[in-house]
Amino acid sequence: MSHSFYFAGELFSQKHLIGNALLAESIYETSQKRFLPILPQDLEFRDVSPKAIRDQDLLSLIQCDLALFHFDGPELDSGTVVEFMFAKFADIPSVILRTDFREGGDQAGAGDPWNLMCSFYPRTEVVLSSCLASSTAGGHQRQRIETYDPAVLSANIEAHKQAIQTTAQEVITAFDKVFTEKPVLQPENASAIFDHLQAMVGFGGNPVEIESLFQTALAKKQH
Repeated sequence: MSHSFYFAGELFSQKHLIGNALLAESIYETSQKRFLPILPQDLEFRDVSPKAIRDQDLLSLIQCDLALFHFDGPELDSGTVVEFMFAKFADIPSVILRTDFREGGDQAGAGDPWNLMCSFYPRTEVVLSSCLASSTAGGHQRQRIETYDPAVLSANIEAHKQAIQTTAQEVITAFDKVFTEKPVLQPENASAIFDHLQAMVGFGGNPVEIESLFQTALAKKQH
């Protein structure tokens, strides 16, 4: 059986877009197509309004079975944090991924390397996978300043590909674990909570279609 997952993270530069796409593809292939990525960068069109983009992202998130949140950077991307909290309000099984080796936040080395308000939520797994350490372990070599050696560049690219595959496997393991955890959302409260989420966001568009989408998503999550 396959499960869709929403891939939340920064998408403001070519590096973000390429990195997201490569990791999403690796998760899909390494899981033998069990986990199907939904990337906001493939959904958004910049000729629509900012609110329409926000609505589209949140509607895509609520329809997914799981979610992956990329928590990189010295400060977490605010849009990703909003999506994470929305996922937690909807009790969507979630995996937080950090490949940034820098420490941050206010947990003083005793917890996650980000602000403590983004930690300790149920049905959530954390994967800390340093891209720098993984690529170094995979055979990373430094280029000499006075020469250019294509073999070194090729080795570095291959090492980073292997690092992405390692990260993908770690995410898949976390997905498998969190997906089997007992839901927090109780059946007797689920409909009211999803109605509240829908009203709280203030979606634009056809309210009947949005209501139908939410009801379909809720029914799917209760099976």
